[in-house]
Amino acid sequence: MPLYKKIQVNNSTTVFVWKIEEDFNWLFRHVELRDVSLARLEKMKSESHQRGFLSVRHLLHEAGYTDFDLFYDENGKPNLKDGCHISITHSHNFSAIIVSKENVGIDLELQRDKIVRIADKFIDYEFEYLDKEAAEYIRKLTVIWAIKEAKYKMCNSKSLSFKDNMKVIAFQLNDSKGTAFIKQNDFEKSFMFSFEEFENFTLVYALEN
Repeated sequence: MPLYKKIQVNNSTTVFVWKIEEDFNWLFRHVELRDVSLARLEKMKSESHQRGFLSVRHLLHEAGYTDFDLFYDENGKPNLKDGCHISITHSHNFSAIIVSKENVGIDLELQRDKIVRIADKFIDYEFEYLDKEAAEYIRKLTVIWAIKEAKYKMCNSKSLSFKDNMKVIAFQLNDSKGTAFIKQNDFEKSFMFSFEEFENFTLVYALEN
């Protein structure tokens, strides 16, 4: 399938989403990979992960790049050689990237009941406004997890705690946007995030305020 969705966030920021319906062979034949990427692909034991990896390279093409323009820093954060920022995500049969001149983060999550069982591992402050009996509880939990994942990618720090260092301000699902904060020691920063839902997935992308 060609590009599933393109979102123009602002003049310098674009989100690209791919629905992965092609088989491995088609995805592989239609991209060129660096040797390091090919080696990484061959180590993946799951074909689902391989197809996700390859679909991201197709999204790079949609954004005007190739695998040869992409590199990773010592923490595993992706970067583009022209200096633009990029964040990458894939989940099951969807993948997405966000490309910007600003620092950005993106995450894509399948909405699943099991998130309820792990909520207390990544939520503290947010329980003050969440209604555990509401029909939308799982959807809101998914948004909160995804925004914290996106912020984690932006800050590129493995020491951040989703529960202790990240706070998502109360939001409504029909708002499709919100504000979140990170505070760790002397570091404090606010973020704007937007989200949307499709086919039981939640897509979140974030920019620094």
